[in-house]
Amino acid sequence: MNPYLAEFIGTAILILLGNGVVANVVLNRSKGQNGGWMVITAGWGLGVAFAVYSVGRISGAHINPAVTLGLASIGDFGWDLVPGYIAAQVAGAAAGATLVWLTYLAHWAETPDEGGKLACFSTSPAIPNNTAAFITEFIGTAMLVFGVLAIGSIAKGIPDTTTAEAIPASLVGIVANWWSPLLVGLLVVSLGLSLGGPTGYAINPARDLGPRIAHQLLPIAGKGSSNWSYAWIPIIAPIVGGIAGAQLHRLLIP
Repeated sequence: MNPYLAEFIGTAILILLGNGVVANVVLNRSKGQNGGWMVITAGWGLGVAFAVYSVGRISGAHINPAVTLGLASIGDFGWDLVPGYIAAQVAGAAAGATLVWLTYLAHWAETPDEGGKLACFSTSPAIPNNTAAFITEFIGTAMLVFGVLAIGSIAKGIPDTTTAEAIPASLVGIVANWWSPLLVGLLVVSLGLSLGGPTGYAINPARDLGPRIAHQLLPIAGKGSSNWSYAWIPIIAPIVGGIAGAQLHRLLIP
């Protein structure tokens, strides 16, 4: 499979399962309504793990522009591949959000809360403070990329069985072991439980931008604003944070 297609599919799976659990908890008359933050973070973590299991051997399962740019910044991924990866990730995220919309098609009109419906697609801060939100997203994404590379460093020395030459050695270790994608998923659960409260922990520009575009374009009953004035924060802060996390890991493990 083409690695760009793999990134598209992997990110679509991530959003289908991640935003899907949000919709299950938030939308009226869903059987999972009011399931709470524990359910949401668990759903996101399992969604990440399954996405990595699905496409990791093909593309490295970045499924996140912050990961792609972080790896490129430390020389573990080719800059020539970055634009294609990011485009595939954003498109895949929009596709996954569209599948969530279709899955819960009967529930949008039953839910009057415009903010709740937007939460099924993109993030918003619990307290409207752009500076605080930027800091939160920066820290969360730095921890994400640092943690992913830390998990990968444990698995170094495992033979590379992948056919995708562009995959960095650190991520080969992640996808070579059955348990490593699960650890990445648990990392996402940990981030959500510890750092996700202020902003909903986008920690992924594609995860926020693709679904926000879908929210803007789809005929969602009573959807309200897509809140584009906030949209730059879950794009820029994760990019800067991802690069910082990768650089920090490189300082510790050259």
